[in-house]
Amino acid sequence: MNEAQEAVRLREQGTDEARLRLIELTERNPGNAVVAYQTAWAHDSAGLEAEAAPFYERALTGEGLSTKDRHGVFVGLGSTYRVLGRYDEALETLRRGLDEFPDDAALKTFLAMALYNVGEAREAAGTLLKVLAATSADAGVQRYRRAVEYYADHLDDVE
Repeated sequence: MNEAQEAVRLREQGTDEARLRLIELTERNPGNAVVAYQTAWAHDSAGLEAEAAPFYERALTGEGLSTKDRHGVFVGLGSTYRVLGRYDEALETLRRGLDEFPDDAALKTFLAMALYNVGEAREAAGTLLKVLAATSADAGVQRYRRAVEYYADHLDDVE
């Protein structure tokens, strides 16, 4: 097992040692997007969102991310920006992620939270309703799916 794999294993166990090892690896490998992503994740998991953001940013500009990890960076960075109150950056990041992963329910869900934070409650609720209609296994939701999808875009319509 190499250093990066060992650090990831430790991160998965939630140890602070992993975070420290990953910082060292990132310093030695500044262009390695995978290590930057793992370092961001370790900080994020420890509740250190402000420290996580630059590593997420580095991961997006580095090389070597799998499609799955690139998706994870968009979710992680968008969510981190939102938690930090950096709402415009959250919206931009999540929308950029949706450009690459247009049907992704997680990105849409975090986008809805950021939309709510900037006072776009109608768009946030509509986004969540669409996610619910598309992903719910609940028989009742599926029975009324077409109506839910319609009303997601017409929440303020009254007769």
